[in-house]
Amino acid sequence: MEKSKTKDARSLSRDAQEAIRLKVVAAVFGGMKINDAARIFGVHRGTVSMWLKKHRELGPKALRKQRQGRPAGKKMISPKPARQVARLITDKTPDQLKLPFMLWTREAVRELVQKRTGVVASLMTVGRWLKEWGFTPQKPVRRAFEQDPEAVRRWLDEEYPAIRRAAKREGAEIHWGDEMGMRSDHQSGTSYGLRGRTPVIPGTGQRFRCNMISSLTNRGRLSFMVFKERFRVGVFLKFLRRLVKQSGRLLYLIIDGHPVHKAAKVKKWAIEHQHEIRLFYLPAYSPELNPDEFLNHDVKANAVGRRRAENQGELMADVRGYLRSTQKQPGVVTKFFHAPSVKYAMI
Repeated sequence: MEKSKTKDARSLSRDAQEAIRLKVVAAVFGGMKINDAARIFGVHRGTVSMWLKKHRELGPKALRKQRQGRPAGKKMISPKPARQVARLITDKTPDQLKLPFMLWTREAVRELVQKRTGVVASLMTVGRWLKEWGFTPQKPVRRAFEQDPEAVRRWLDEEYPAIRRAAKREGAEIHWGDEMGMRSDHQSGTSYGLRGRTPVIPGTGQRFRCNMISSLTNRGRLSFMVFKERFRVGVFLKFLRRLVKQSGRLLYLIIDGHPVHKAAKVKKWAIEHQHEIRLFYLPAYSPELNPDEFLNHDVKANAVGRRRAENQGELMADVRGYLRSTQKQPGVVTKFFHAPSVKYAMI
């Protein structure tokens, strides 16, 4: 007896495919087993399960035939205007183009496209365009309005290369330093919760804080000091003395322009100890150029924000413990130099 051949449902017309979907679901709801329905109607068991799920979630309309091809009214952007829009997204911010947005969201891009090309598109279409143009959603880096682009250029092209050459000539070790404050109520990361019910994190109503100062090298060396008092000249000089004592070689320390760093007492001390350490200053309002800033973010996220300390002593112990662990992992320290804005310091 010749074996009967089951016709592949995908070769049928869309009307016939819709009819099969409805018949299969009706048969299963009428008591037929999924395996039997799949065999009788010539479809895969998994396909039947998918149709049943869609029907339960959205009703019979989920099984109706869908329109094929490009949706009616869908607009396209020709290559040249598309390149112009992509260049604007790369080089400008929305407010510079007089758009009522702070960030380049799909809404902002849609409005930009409409203003520049007259094309009206859905957010889904805009998202597809952005993907095709090579854009991905990213957390932006903050940059102060006061930052001088020319000073940053000089630092990258002239000043730091000169520091690097001098350090090589004198056998000095380049350190990058910074300080920061940490509060007990700092929170990092997300927490799962039921939709519509924001998780509540219990904690003491009392707030306490501590501070830290650190320096690191692109070879994976990390030095730090955790302290209670405010960051003043005395604290900074104490850290510098420790740094010099621990190193045993000439140090070049690159820091920002904090008033304490440029205080008269600090400058006087640095001149007296220039055979041991020399200070260099980053351009103003340019924290993204300092690799030590990435250590600060890491400490806040993983030593402070993940665990709630009960008192100041516990907070300081958590920070010290985390930094000591990081000290023992030079590979982790060198990764702070991998961010695009500080890769220049890897050399």
